[in-house]
Amino acid sequence: MTPTASVPTGFDESALVAQAKAGDQNAFAELVNRYERKIYRLAKNITRNDEDAEDVLQDAFLKAYTHLDNFKGDSKFYTWIVRIAVNEALMRLRKRKTDRSVPLDEPVELGEETVQREIAVWEDNPEQQYSQEEWRKILDEAVDSLKPDFRTVFVLRDIEELSTEETAETLGISVPAVKSRLLRARLALRERLTRQFKRKGENLLGYL
Repeated sequence: MTPTASVPTGFDESALVAQAKAGDQNAFAELVNRYERKIYRLAKNITRNDEDAEDVLQDAFLKAYTHLDNFKGDSKFYTWIVRIAVNEALMRLRKRKTDRSVPLDEPVELGEETVQREIAVWEDNPEQQYSQEEWRKILDEAVDSLKPDFRTVFVLRDIEELSTEETAETLGISVPAVKSRLLRARLALRERLTRQFKRKGENLLGYL
């Protein structure tokens, strides 16, 4: 395909998508430039592997470009590319044959309309006790310990800051299932971090 239109000044996602559909490669390149760091970070947080994250990034945008005509604009382009990237990342996790968790399409319901944020509230901020690098390592290890289905929801909601509805749409699960998995992920993180601080002989410090 050859470029047919110029990329507009500023960032207008819908206009860029329309131009990309019309064959403007520069418009699609602008979409890539806008979102590639976020998609890489998302892939890294799910796969916990640099090489896998790079592959997910490349494959996600390649599939998006190849199937751009299938994007109907019912959601944001970013939500669509996130959905593709999540699927690619989960495929790589399954190939490792280490995931014994519940499949992402299996509903997990709590029967509750609302789920409050159930994260430990400790007296001091752990960042006051640890260097930024040390604290990031502690958090990375804690997130890495989550089962992939819980970790994926946690990454989308608490790191990428998608809404509950966007997360549900991205993963193809219900809103109550998102709330359930997010709650379980947060509780698991709280338990692991609490144990770690106790093991180090620290007072409970509190974060998240």
